[in-house]
Amino acid sequence: MVQPLPIVLLHGVGLDHTMWEPLRTELARLTDRPVVALDLPGHGAQPPLHGPATLTELAEDVAARLPGRAHLVGFSLGALIAQHLARYRPDLVATLTSVSSVCRRTPEEAISVQQRLEGARTDFPGSVEASINRWYPADSGVDQPTVTATRTTLLANSVASYLHAYEVFATADAEIGPELVGIAAPSLAVTGEQDPGSTPEMTDRLASAIPDARAVVVPGARHMLPVEQPGELARIIHHFIEESSRDDHA
Repeated sequence: MVQPLPIVLLHGVGLDHTMWEPLRTELARLTDRPVVALDLPGHGAQPPLHGPATLTELAEDVAARLPGRAHLVGFSLGALIAQHLARYRPDLVATLTSVSSVCRRTPEEAISVQQRLEGARTDFPGSVEASINRWYPADSGVDQPTVTATRTTLLANSVASYLHAYEVFATADAEIGPELVGIAAPSLAVTGEQDPGSTPEMTDRLASAIPDARAVVVPGARHMLPVEQPGELARIIHHFIEESSRDDHA
């Protein structure tokens, strides 16, 4: 019997594999596929980044730790890495789902993310708190233990390593943007309606850039869509993967 391909989850900058627990719980209700959450280079249990990094280097590191061909789901920085793998290692990518992904930032959007990067350089704890407030405003509906866990994960980062990873996040959309047209895997771009950084407009750009890609905007959701609305995101991902896999039984 052919085993179904796994779903591999790639988190965002400053986070680790634990951010996916709400989504993994919901996916377990829907699918018998293995669900694997990896730590990105410089995050979680992986060694810190000791110098400037590139999107290619991060993607190659992840590629070496993938359990073979998989359905990739990337969030934020993880989405840029997943897109790079779909473009340059198509043998490893059955489907591509980009969650809360940036795409071809406008000059104004590029300035905004550079300002956040500079804020992290000058006041890392303050930038963490700004992220928490942006991701989890009072009306987000996310419980306080989850908010506290996210803050703890962010603050546990090596600051230097975090800054190297954030530099990739802040600039690599310009690198991968022109290459998106070369992605052949079935692709989905999904974001929250109220995400101020990975906006619905960016998701439309991403879906327009990748051939035959689809875009989904989740009403009322913000950047931390996998945490804020894990049930809805799990439903969207499951439907997309199963529909895309009917022909090749992947």
